[in-house]
Amino acid sequence: MLDLLARSRSHEFEGIGRRDFLKSACLLAAAAVGMPTELAARMVQDVQAGRRPTVIWMSFQECTGCTESLLRTSSPQLDELLLDLIDLAYHEALMAPAGHQSEASLQQAMEENYGEYILVVDGSIPTADNGVYCMIGGKTAMELVEETVPGAAAIIAIGSCSSWGGIPSSPPNPTGAVGLQELVPDRTVVSIPGCPPNPYNFLGTVLQFATLGTLPELDDKGRPTFAYGRTIHEHCPRRAHFDAGRFAERFGDAGHRLGWCLYELGCKGPQTYVNCSTQHFNDVVDAWPIGVGHPCYGCSEEGIGFTLPIHETVEVDYPTPPATFAPLSSPTGVVSPIATGIAGAVGGGLLGAGLVASSKLRDRIGNDVVEEDDDGPSKEG
Repeated sequence: MLDLLARSRSHEFEGIGRRDFLKSACLLAAAAVGMPTELAARMVQDVQAGRRPTVIWMSFQECTGCTESLLRTSSPQLDELLLDLIDLAYHEALMAPAGHQSEASLQQAMEENYGEYILVVDGSIPTADNGVYCMIGGKTAMELVEETVPGAAAIIAIGSCSSWGGIPSSPPNPTGAVGLQELVPDRTVVSIPGCPPNPYNFLGTVLQFATLGTLPELDDKGRPTFAYGRTIHEHCPRRAHFDAGRFAERFGDAGHRLGWCLYELGCKGPQTYVNCSTQHFNDVVDAWPIGVGHPCYGCSEEGIGFTLPIHETVEVDYPTPPATFAPLSSPTGVVSPIATGIAGAVGGGLLGAGLVASSKLRDRIGNDVVEEDDDGPSKEG
């Protein structure tokens, strides 16, 4: 890992000064999570002064997917994140020490930064049979939570498993897996759900706390509203097809190939509050489920992800169309992600069509007869 970081720090050999590099890295990181320019400037000053938040990352019942997602950021890159922006004092998958040395590293990090470190918990915590289903260094996950929480200045539950139980808590839940907040009800826990969550949602929270000493605005489930304030359905690039009543009805059909709405295939986007549709993964455009043609699974939502059958539809919170629509490109059948206003008769016509289409949702559009001709699929009542 150290060799990888050394080789990746190519900016040191390109004539870029450290001050300019840190400024660039901070501005890019701030822009990625939507921080205002004045806060980015404050972050630059703090980083240049050597003030980096100490992060202790505990891993329990998890798959390392949250860490893998974090490793694939590019603004900042992994080396910039670990060596310039934060002080990752303990992380079992990324640290060099092992065994007794790693346990000593954890104790040292907690003692030297008591009351100041950021505690990140990855994975659910088993409670059945006194928590014996997850033990590290002879201690259960519950014991390690009790040990690390008191000295934390901020606590972050990263991933759905840590936020509300995730996959391990699915019925019948033999380990008694729970989310972190359930074990520490008297502390504020920032939840960053997702399987995995987008790393920038995590970085945005950490950078704000490191810069201002405050946490972002949270919803009633402890999630930052900047990332979890709206449903995927509200910002989905296929929303115009939903409003117009155009739905793919099976994988590979003409509607699916043309990029039509995936609601009838079980898309959970109307009930999933997360920013996947606007902040894609791995810094690659369309690197998210709907972007590659698969319905949203609802992985961030308790009671939906890992609970409802994958092809089961959900209620639509906002079934009526907005006053403006994303334009459709008929040659390719792709919905443009850039929203533009449509006025006059065109806007009125689409609005009427959307209302009619939405009113038929409860009548199961999938029961309509689909016929394919040379121009593609068409619906007839």
